[in-house]
Amino acid sequence: MKTRILGALVLAAATLAAPAAHAQIRLKWAHVYESGEPYHLQALWAAREISKRTNGRYEIDVFPASTLGKETDINQALSLGTIDIIYTSMAFAGRSYPPMSIASAPYVFRDFDHWQKFRNGPIFRELARGYEEKSGNHIEGYTYYGEREITSNKPITRPEDMKGLKIRVPDAPLYAMFPRAVGASPTPIAFSEVYLALQNGTVDAEENPLPTIDAKRFYEVQKYIILTGHITESLVTIVAGGTWNKLSEADRKIFSDVLWEASARATNDIVQAEGRLASELERRGKIVVKVDRAPFMKAVQPYLVAPDAPWPRELYDRIEAIK
Repeated sequence: MKTRILGALVLAAATLAAPAAHAQIRLKWAHVYESGEPYHLQALWAAREISKRTNGRYEIDVFPASTLGKETDINQALSLGTIDIIYTSMAFAGRSYPPMSIASAPYVFRDFDHWQKFRNGPIFRELARGYEEKSGNHIEGYTYYGEREITSNKPITRPEDMKGLKIRVPDAPLYAMFPRAVGASPTPIAFSEVYLALQNGTVDAEENPLPTIDAKRFYEVQKYIILTGHITESLVTIVAGGTWNKLSEADRKIFSDVLWEASARATNDIVQAEGRLASELERRGKIVVKVDRAPFMKAVQPYLVAPDAPWPRELYDRIEAIK
């Protein structure tokens, strides 16, 4: 009798312990982009893939469209440990480690190929390590966001046309560089509030890549799309330091492999969308203006190599030397 009771107690203890040994850990991934955009769709893919490769030990809930806060908010939450993973631009990451912001500076990259070589090369990895040392958070993905273009209700063909233009920019100091260089008035407004600001005339213009202009429907309240291509924009995928430090080496490799692959998949999706959207927007009645970019580049050049730039001149020269 005692043997049977003891055996039952051992079995019960083992049954209770089993779920704890395979406890499911839920993580939060936040971003400001729409649920139909490649960033979100590939984040969902990554969440499923991580769950599969860890046998369900990690489940990631993805929160799009500023559900958990504006870009400034989610960067702060990452540092506080209340959010585990985010997408953010290099300019916002540059608040913690200023040299990072060079990748969001105007006309630093000649074209997509130049950016791609930077993405896959040693300079990006050096910047990512510098960011991690400064912030404690860990970068494990780098996604092409597209060339930032201007939408406006007035035609723009040269830098002088932008003088006094009230243009919305993201709330990170670097985004003011291009508007100031051409005499415009940069106005920081949260991403989720841009459509209304354009609609009610709080600002005259905004700037974003074509896939974002399409996804956020900014074209509905703007007449002109000016192809300045002034920033080759990108997003980093960042894992909170506290979350990353709790992962085993094997799990770190899974997260690293999956998040990097997700960023490559989203990059491919954006490149394809960017290639077709100019003509599609024209068919919707928008006036697409292809400007000579050289005068815009000339206006910006002194800011890129100024002594008070957030990055050393040597870093700028190294990126420009990438062939």
